[in-house]
Amino acid sequence: MKIVSVVALLVLMFSTVLRSQDKTAIICGKLITAEDDRVYTDRVVVVQGEKIVEIGTKDIIKSDYKIIDLTGYTILPGLIDAHVHPLIYGDDYQVNHLKGSSAFNALRGLKTVQNWLKEGWTSIRIAGDADTQYAHFEIRDAINAGLFDGPRIYGAGHYLSVTGGGGDINFIAPEQTVIAEGLVVDGKDEIQKAIREEIKYGSDWIKILVTGAFMSEGDNPQNVQFSDEELTAAIEEATRRGVPVMAHAHATEGINKAIKFGVRSIEHGTFLNEESIELFLEHDVFLIPTVYVGEYGLETFKDSKAQSKMYELTKKYREGYWKMYKKAIANGVKIGVGSDNIGFPPNFAAKEFQALVELGMSPLQAIRAGTMVNAELLMKEDEIGSIKVGKIADLIATKKNPIDDISELTRVKFVMKGGKIVKTIE
Repeated sequence: MKIVSVVALLVLMFSTVLRSQDKTAIICGKLITAEDDRVYTDRVVVVQGEKIVEIGTKDIIKSDYKIIDLTGYTILPGLIDAHVHPLIYGDDYQVNHLKGSSAFNALRGLKTVQNWLKEGWTSIRIAGDADTQYAHFEIRDAINAGLFDGPRIYGAGHYLSVTGGGGDINFIAPEQTVIAEGLVVDGKDEIQKAIREEIKYGSDWIKILVTGAFMSEGDNPQNVQFSDEELTAAIEEATRRGVPVMAHAHATEGINKAIKFGVRSIEHGTFLNEESIELFLEHDVFLIPTVYVGEYGLETFKDSKAQSKMYELTKKYREGYWKMYKKAIANGVKIGVGSDNIGFPPNFAAKEFQALVELGMSPLQAIRAGTMVNAELLMKEDEIGSIKVGKIADLIATKKNPIDDISELTRVKFVMKGGKIVKTIE
């Protein structure tokens, strides 16, 4: 009986290995690889395991290949959203993390990121999140362990804020004690300890609120919140550990200081100026402008008490920052797609592509901003961000060509992540 059991086990193992070597040929109607500015026809992408192993014409298809016929569709790389907050929800988001346990936040957040995956977002970068613990890293680890389907997750544990800043709760009486949705740190020592703990518990990015914010109560986005000493300490501490820094920065001074001091990306960059554009180019820093969230706020938050500040500030400054974003694009600043999605309605994030096209990007530039540029931002350009032999098989399909109509990215029909189909043509 023992010999039979061993033989059975070996047969099972061998058949599993054989299955893992099976190849799938995806027949493309049109193919946008994001490696160049071409749209290919008569192309086949061959996937084996989690990798792309061959790209060519139909002649490369062998008789034993599994076939996925997407002749009537356009195939693109899986999308990458560089600025999301899967645990945050609702316009009164600053206190929602107190309404449920970290475990409940993880369950809610898991559902949220699974929805995003089905919309075509195969990778996301979390720009800090609102939880008393690290629920979003539990989600990441469960996905990586194969327990659930979900996007590839990178990012920061919390966003670091000063007392009274954009990550603090500034509308509670002084005798009350609550845990802020951000991580409140003051002074060099607190910042260093906080960053060490963030990395200890899973952060592969550090997020720092250099300035005030639009959506939080009781602070001013045109104020620089951290001192030079604090900002330098944060970047030096993260750099020593090989972890990049993303800087939430609206105010001009905050943007320019953060770039000079060594951050990898500026989030929002609302009040950037001509000097900012020069600094972006000089220091090879990425800009994640999160444009559409402001447009959504103008449509949605007009009667919201919690987001009245955002509504008024967006209405007041929109013309100015749109003008500067256009200049940044025209001058070749590296701009990535980041939606600032906090559980907004379905396909919210893909409207960022439309906003970038309105700002002057070509549809292909916008697609690359949400694929190859963001892969470079993440320092994962050898793994994701384009359709190329040797890269991970993250693929999506749309019925129409998004080069002709960029809004087609809000209607993704097919999603493959790491060689596994997670959404098929209905």
